[in-house]
Order: sequence, then structure tokens, then C-alpha cells
Amino acid sequence: MIASVRELSRYERWYGRDEPPTVRRPVQAGALSAEVEGPELRYIRVDDIEVVRRLYAAVRDRNWGTVPPTLSNVQLDHGGDSFRLRFDARHVDSPLGVDFSWHGEVVGGADGTLAVTLEGEAHAAFDYNRIGWCVLHPAECAGRPFRARTDEGPLTGTLPLHIGPQLVVDGLPAPLFPSFDELEIGLQDGRWAHFEVEGDRFEMEDQRNWTDASFKTYSTPLALGFPHRSRPGQRFRQVVRLTVGNGARTPVRVRARRDDDCVIAIGGRAGNVPPIGLGAASHRRPPSAREADLLAAARPAHLRVDLDLAQPTWENTLNREAGTAEAIGAALELAVFVGPGSAEIARLAEALRRTGGPVARVLAFRTAEPTSSGATVALVRSELGEAARGAPVYGGTNVLFTELNRFRPEFGTPEGIAWPLNATVHASDDTSVIETPAMHGETVRSARAFCGALPLAVTPVTFNQRFNPVATGPEPEPEPGELPSQVDRRQPSLLGAGWTLASAKHLAEAGAGSVTYFETTGWRGVVESSDGSPAPARFRSLPGMAFPLYHVLADLGELRGGEILAAQSSTPLAVEALAIRAGGRVALLVANLTPARQRCRIAALPGGSVAVRRLDEQTFGRASTEPAAFRAALEPLDRSDEALTLELEPFAYLRVDTSL
Repeated sequence: MIASVRELSRYERWYGRDEPPTVRRPVQAGALSAEVEGPELRYIRVDDIEVVRRLYAAVRDRNWGTVPPTLSNVQLDHGGDSFRLRFDARHVDSPLGVDFSWHGEVVGGADGTLAVTLEGEAHAAFDYNRIGWCVLHPAECAGRPFRARTDEGPLTGTLPLHIGPQLVVDGLPAPLFPSFDELEIGLQDGRWAHFEVEGDRFEMEDQRNWTDASFKTYSTPLALGFPHRSRPGQRFRQVVRLTVGNGARTPVRVRARRDDDCVIAIGGRAGNVPPIGLGAASHRRPPSAREADLLAAARPAHLRVDLDLAQPTWENTLNREAGTAEAIGAALELAVFVGPGSAEIARLAEALRRTGGPVARVLAFRTAEPTSSGATVALVRSELGEAARGAPVYGGTNVLFTELNRFRPEFGTPEGIAWPLNATVHASDDTSVIETPAMHGETVRSARAFCGALPLAVTPVTFNQRFNPVATGPEPEPEPGELPSQVDRRQPSLLGAGWTLASAKHLAEAGAGSVTYFETTGWRGVVESSDGSPAPARFRSLPGMAFPLYHVLADLGELRGGEILAAQSSTPLAVEALAIRAGGRVALLVANLTPARQRCRIAALPGGSVAVRRLDEQTFGRASTEPAAFRAALEPLDRSDEALTLELEPFAYLRVDTSL
């Protein structure tokens, strides 16, 4: 018997933690509008043109972890035409010895200019990789011209349309172009955004490599190496200034942006729903009979199983997960990590012959290789080809898309290319996480540009990284009561369902050949285990519950192979939708990605009767504890004409079926 869902608060149902939504306060500075969120600015715009996605100061520890600030003395003064934000911030990470404080000032002038200042001090000697301002330019800057003043002189160019690789030069990650103290980026209407920086040299990287929806201008050039060592009493000062104007840098006054209801426009064919599978549970226990029934009802196409042949337990893992795959009706997706020889691969071949069952694909990896070499792929194919029932052998990376883009695969050997994705490499706040799904599609389009017609497998997709590939020292153990770094509190939430839908939409529309999401059971899965959360005070799930994102994946499993129709949202950071034509109907999957009610009009929806199933705060309980009954209950919905208007509760997920 599952415990009562009533013990979960509204906010825990929304996004997994009992805290009210983050407040963003709109401000105006002449031509510029922005939203203040804590100590930072988001969505700096000129009229309807977004100039900066986010502007903030970061303290990154020796392992590139972001040390969050504690704020004090926060004061925001704003009138109709200018604003000033002042605050004090302190960043402390006791296990890593980080202790840094600073005073921040953000000034928006009536002339449309913006200046941000950081004046700080290190209170201890500690290792850090970055301290200072970061300016995130929206991903829509791709393909736009830029001008920069570098040490080598003036530089002009175009920001890459496909994701620009972060190459490694002399053992260190390289920026898109040399460091600078002035930068201009062309806007859509011919004006330029002009940035002046002081206190450090700044560089730019294409953050779409990590699925951030931005290009990042950051301080502390990577060419200087890392980590750096602070001195007690060491002072830091940085300033970033922004003006937006014509080529002469003259500020321009513009009208304020209006907020309208969301419109979802349904268009023509945009591909097919790919096979979608699940990852094996990291808690290493087979599912119970109830869990297996729930998982089978979601119709996963495959089960990803990681086999490190250097570990003595790999055969136990294979036997256990082959049984899981059979119980849930899924093929195996085998991620095989090989060592220097082939003896263990031969043992794996024998084990596969004994287990039987279908194999969807084999992913060939070698731990020392950021991207699979042709030799690794060829070795795995030669040893496993017959035992894996002729399944294709893919190359690629088990780390990040960054590595695939940096170390392009060798062609002629792999029969497909694979890479994983997650939402929280650089930022874990809800706003930043919601921005990442559109970049999932960009990784597919960019990979297609250098992988040709090879099938592309995105595996696995998770909220948090499964491990830290860029750590420069040991990872500290979680503090008592804290969650492991691989676990995200949004996993059992409505926001988790919306993010999953948005991710699947962009991957499918971009042409991903197959996708693997999360795990089967447990706090990194789609169904909570019968034992419940190991840390119930921090991870608020209930034993045996189906997480909201389970229903998204179950809908996609039911509609596998269906024809995708282009669905374009007028406010994609608020409402996203995926339209699928299958079985004599069009199914529209819609998610509200915000803590506010959204009114959404569906344009050009095919005629016919309409039925809807709503997963929101009110139906959360039944969807979690009686998933089969919930899924069977689509309710008729009246429509007066071809258009359909939907009212979406905060973080609601809807399935709308229209008969043809």
C-alpha cells in the first residue's frame, strides 16, 4: 500500500522541494528591460530582442562545482527609467576550504546602459577555477556577427551556427577566439550589443556543448590553467559594462515587450517518434513484480545496461538486467567498457549466448578514450557480433556531448554514434534547467552535421551528471542529510514531467534515432522503489509511486513510431508541446513549464472529437498511486471551432487526443 500523497506539499508536487517559487522582479533602464532574480539579471532585452540570457558572478571550486552565495544587505531601488541593485554575498564550502565574500552593484541607467561591479576578498587559501562575472548571450546569437578587441588586435567573425567545439590546445580547453576586453555582437535589427570588461581578461565558449542555451563570456582565461590558489586577504575587482545601439554605440530607446497568451501552431511532418528506453537501476536490485508490471506498461523499447569488463561483477549485472529486460518487454542496450585485451569480451560473448533475448545496440567504449576509437568499435564488433544477434555497434562518448564535438569519431567503423545529456552541468536552478531541452535538439543537429547519415543514439538523458568528468581532485562526500550529486529533487515532480516532454520533443524533432531516459526504479528512475526514498527529508517521494515523468514516457511508448507534426510554441520557455499522428488520431502532449497558470491556444488542430487527460497538482495523487486507472481516464473536451483553448495549471502536463 502506497502512503498518502497528501503528505506532499504543493511545492513538492510542483518541483520537489517545499519552497515557494523564485521571485523575478522586472526592472527598466531606458531602452533595456530585465528581470532581477536574487543577485543576478535574466532576460535583458531591447524591445523584443533578447540581448543577454543571464548575467551573474560565479565562484567555481577546484572541481568546477558552483559554490552558491549567501546574500545579505540586498537593496533594489528602481523607478520608471533606471534601477540600482546592491548586495553582499559570501560563498563558503567547508569541505573544499572555499571562503570568499564580495559586494555587488548593478546599475541600469536612464540612458539604457548597464554596469555591474564585483569587489571581493578571499578569507582563506583555497583552490578555485573561476571567480567573477559571467555573461550568457542567448543561443539565438548563433550565426550572428561579432567584433572583439584582443591582445592580438581587432578581430571579426561569426558565432557558430552548429555547436562550436571546445578544442584542447596544449592540454587546456580553448575558447572560441582569443581573450578580449571589448566585445560586440550584432543583433537581428542591425544594432550591436557592446560589452566592455575590466579587472581580468575575458573569453567566450559555446555553452550549447553542455546544453546550456547560451554562449558564455567569462573571466579567468582557461589558457592560464586551473585550479588557481587564492591568498588570504587577496582582493578581486571586476566590472562589465553593456550598451546597446547602432554602430556608433548610441543607445536607442525602444518600446516595452508585451506578454500574450501562448499559441501552439501545428504544422507538417517533422519525423517519427524514436524508440525510447530506460537505464538500469543504479541501486542494483531487480524490480518487484508490481514495479515490473508498471515498467512494462510504459512500453520501453530497450534497457541500457553498463558493463565495465574490468570489474569482476559485470556478469552478475548482465544476468540481473537481462532478467529485468525480459520482465518489462525491452531489448538490451549494452554499454560495454573494454580493457586492453579481448579475453573479457570473449567471456561477454559467451554470457550473451546464455542470456538470450534481443539486443537493440551495443555501445563500445574504452575508459581512456573520450570518444570511441575505430579500433575499439572494431574489436567489440568482431567479438560480439554473432553473440549480440547482429545488433549494430555504436561508437561515441559516455561523458558529454562536449567530448564528441571535441574529439570527432572515426568514420567507416561505427554503425551509429551515441552520447549522453544532462541538465545541470553549469547551473541547477529551475529557470536554467527549463532552458536546456531546446539545446538537446541542437546536439542532434550538430552531430548530424559531422556524422552524416549514421543513426544517433542519445543515451542516457538525466537531470544530473552521473559522474564529474572534469574534477581536478577527489569529490567530497555528501554532507549528512544531503543527496548524492547524481540525484535531483525534481525527479518525482511535475516539473520533471514537463522537462522530460520538452527534451523528448526537441530530440525527436531533430531526428534522434533512439533515446534512453533516467533509470527504471529508485530516486533516479521513473518509479520509486517499494522501499521508498533513502533520504525522505530531502527527496520527497513515496514508496512505489509512479513519478509524473513516467506518464510522459508511457505516452511516448504508446505512440512509438508515430508521425511527429511540427508544434511551435510562441512562448517556449513557458509552454512546450509535441504533436504526434498515430492510430487514426493526433495526440498533443503539452506541458506548462512555469509556476503560473498559462492560457494556451492550439492553432490548426485537426477537426474531430477531443479528449484530454490532465496531470497537475490536483490529479497528482491518482497518477502516482493508481497510474493505470489514471491513464485510462481521458475526458471529453468541447471545442467551438478548429482552434482549441487550454487552461494549464502550474507545471501541468496534458495529453489531448483528437480523432481524425
